[in-house]
Amino acid sequence: MSVYPVSDRFLQRITESHTPITRVQLFLTDGRIVDVDHTGGSVTVDRSQAIRRTCTVTVADPSRIPRNPADQLATYGARLRISRGVDYGDGTQELVPLGLFRLDSVSGDVTQGPATLQGKDLAAVIADDKFTAPYRVTGTVVSAVTELIRRSLPTADVLSSIVDTPIGTRIFDTEADPWAGCQEIAAAAGAEVYANADGVFVIATLPDLLTTAPVWSIEAAAGGAYISANRAMASDNVFNGVLARGENTTDNVAPVQYLATDDDTGSPTYWSGPYGRRPMFYNSATLVSTSACQNAAILKLAQAKAPNASGDISSLPNPALEPGDVLRIAHEDGTRELHQAAAFTVPLDVGGEFPISTISAKEDS
Repeated sequence: MSVYPVSDRFLQRITESHTPITRVQLFLTDGRIVDVDHTGGSVTVDRSQAIRRTCTVTVADPSRIPRNPADQLATYGARLRISRGVDYGDGTQELVPLGLFRLDSVSGDVTQGPATLQGKDLAAVIADDKFTAPYRVTGTVVSAVTELIRRSLPTADVLSSIVDTPIGTRIFDTEADPWAGCQEIAAAAGAEVYANADGVFVIATLPDLLTTAPVWSIEAAAGGAYISANRAMASDNVFNGVLARGENTTDNVAPVQYLATDDDTGSPTYWSGPYGRRPMFYNSATLVSTSACQNAAILKLAQAKAPNASGDISSLPNPALEPGDVLRIAHEDGTRELHQAAAFTVPLDVGGEFPISTISAKEDS
């Protein structure tokens, strides 16, 4: 997880007065590719959601609304590729992909418009392809996740950046969600699975806020991208320990477990501090070793414990951002923090703020 590769010129220009450009391409099932003239919309990216990327596109032309069986056949199963970037004004442009989406709905006034197109990233294809019979996977994290993805999308690209880990045999019940299964399997390696901005499926771990270099600075200064910021702390549904357990009778593997706790004495949720002990529990047949339990427990703890601070940043839009990216924030009062991006919405029209929700924050020296 890191900011989508862009030029230094791009990162500089998005904080200056510039002409943003957006592109929406509609890939119809009959093989046609259509550039869609659009008047607005947005792409929302949210790490906390099973389907990480969703989109809405507003189109003035009502002819985009399917009216007959031929239109419907071409539209159902169609895909949208959306990009946003910068026109440098010298005849050159730089576009950044925001996602490859399955078109899920087209609606609007058939006479006057506008038409609204909505879509979800390709993980929705995996999630909707529920098992119609018990399904068995085994092997390693990468091989099992790849198998489940390509069961629904045979030509899907799967990119792994993790140290692969063996898993126990997992038998999914009829009606189970294969995409949830992918997440369960990846947890054995302390990893997440998601579809990135290019439509590639990625198996990766969340970057460590304290050891990962910031990819972008949001500064409250002349030429900076900073607009506003809020900070908050809350303890509802916050845990400071995770006990991950695995028991696999299919493989005749003895039960294993690992307890991960917040061991940072400077953390407000320190396991042995005044916050108290608030454990949560995670069980999976894929966990067949103590190290796999440790991986899963650490991943779940990162998702469950309270950070030292959380916040919402509003800045000028940066379409190259990815969830998990570490950001350096310089506030108007001179304080500096490191934040980790969790969710944001990229507008497809000119202007508009760019809200970024964060999952953790630390004071920056």
